[in-house]
Amino acid sequence: MVDLAAALDRCLVDGDGFDALTAGVPRDEADALRTLLAVHDLSVAPVDALGGRERWQHHPAVAELRWRLEHELVASLDRRDRATGRRLPADAPAAMRAIARIDQVPDVYRWLATSASREELVEFLALEGGPDGGFDDQVAACQVGLDGRPKVELARNYWDEMGQGSLDRVHTELHRKLVRALGLPAIPRGEQPVEALERAALGTLLATNRSLQPELVGALGLLELQAGPRCRKVVEALSRVGAGDDALDFYVEHAAVDPHHGKAWVDEVVAPLSSSPRWAVGMVRGARWRSLVNGAFFAAMARRFVPAGAQVAS
Repeated sequence: MVDLAAALDRCLVDGDGFDALTAGVPRDEADALRTLLAVHDLSVAPVDALGGRERWQHHPAVAELRWRLEHELVASLDRRDRATGRRLPADAPAAMRAIARIDQVPDVYRWLATSASREELVEFLALEGGPDGGFDDQVAACQVGLDGRPKVELARNYWDEMGQGSLDRVHTELHRKLVRALGLPAIPRGEQPVEALERAALGTLLATNRSLQPELVGALGLLELQAGPRCRKVVEALSRVGAGDDALDFYVEHAAVDPHHGKAWVDEVVAPLSSSPRWAVGMVRGARWRSLVNGAFFAAMARRFVPAGAQVAS
């Protein structure tokens, strides 16, 4: 076994040695996820950040590696999903709402609101990445090939992401303001827990595979349904530690608008698309996957931050 992520990067930088990738086996789950994220970067990362690596996006060895790692990730998600034994309504909109109620406000958010120090809050937010790391690009990808009510609602959602035309209200700009205000560090992938890597990889997996477009709609819809109450807890935490308006703005915005976005996503996107059995099954599958990786991530964050035996307020 090798450090497959490092081996891939050497190939992408040197433009040579790709044949070795076909036999490459990742050292562990974290290495597999870092490798897959690096492959997805070739499709979704800012071009200027890739330094020419994007030239090899469709190299046969890269495509084979991607196929193999994505197959393993999807198989793992489906296996874990079956193991939950969850029984959901047959109707896709009702199923989406039912999934959204599962652990809607994880204990770690309640602990943040009442007990976290400023340093702990900063570390958590650096790992959490906000409710929509890359969300605007994923919504853009979500619209490809759609029409009618779903297309219009996704466009409306995207326009909100773009601050309704005001650069200083674009959600990524609000997040950059938060980063500056709190001094949030950029945590390298090599230092992130596997649960954070998997959460990121699910987003890029869905956004870069047309066959998983229904799953992308479901996963993003679940994010919108759950983000509001979680963001309100972060607002409480930021206010409690005296973080200031520049730090608050991003989460205040999401606490206010995401509940409306979640309802509209179900009513205007999921409901009309669910007339197709393929879309209905896929959207619920994507929401279930998102729920799984979120559950694993927030459990890992609770183990990392919340003291053993701590009482978490409701």
